[in-house]
Amino acid sequence: MTEKLLLELLRGYKSGDVSEEKILAEVKNFSLATESFGFATIDHGRELRQGFPEVVYAPGKTKEQLKIIFKNLHERSAGNLIASRASREQFDFLRDAVPDAVYDETARMIYVDRDTTLERDERRKILVVTAGTSDVPVAEEARLTAYLWGNAVSTCYDCGVAGIHRLFAHMDEIVAANVIIVVAGMEGALASVVGGLTNRPVIAVPTSVGYGASFNGLAALLAMLNSCAAGIGVVNIDNGFGAGVLASKINRRR
Repeated sequence: MTEKLLLELLRGYKSGDVSEEKILAEVKNFSLATESFGFATIDHGRELRQGFPEVVYAPGKTKEQLKIIFKNLHERSAGNLIASRASREQFDFLRDAVPDAVYDETARMIYVDRDTTLERDERRKILVVTAGTSDVPVAEEARLTAYLWGNAVSTCYDCGVAGIHRLFAHMDEIVAANVIIVVAGMEGALASVVGGLTNRPVIAVPTSVGYGASFNGLAALLAMLNSCAAGIGVVNIDNGFGAGVLASKINRRR
């Protein structure tokens, strides 16, 4: 069930061609509809409830399992699709079953970009900023996620506090953005700096980039949680996907 199909049902009801019972039955069937394959239970109602089909986390799944899940979602939904943290090997295995699937090596994402109803508003742009080039894979996961959820997205990469003038060169983009995702490892200071430069919501993403005492992103996570700049939300270490979804939900509010 998609928003488009639901609208068709409502228009049918308005014209007298569809009964109340039919609409109630369809909504009940699809809003909580699941399909079990033993190793996985696919949530087909998520697109109706949240506006985007179920997203597949690829690690830990065999190539065959991922292929079955992704192919089923492709056939039973109309929106864009994502399999996050996927390998090239997994993509090569399922590409024949889903010919319009694409693999992004940097974001480590298999995706299908097919929703022609999306209108990406350039006036409500999500900006993704990284401290360093090593943070780009997590940032690209955030960028591609936000894009597939229907947002206009731009990026400013490698402008961390070690050369703060690089960040100031992007002040026009920072001021113009509606939501900002800041991706940083090491000590995670960039989120605080950006948070102090804008009145927009900032989503901070700590990464596992850094030397020993960074503790695989824990130092950046704690620094971001303890930021003195107001209006910063923090997601989990390396969770570019979560940041992209949260930014999308914020951006949809008018």
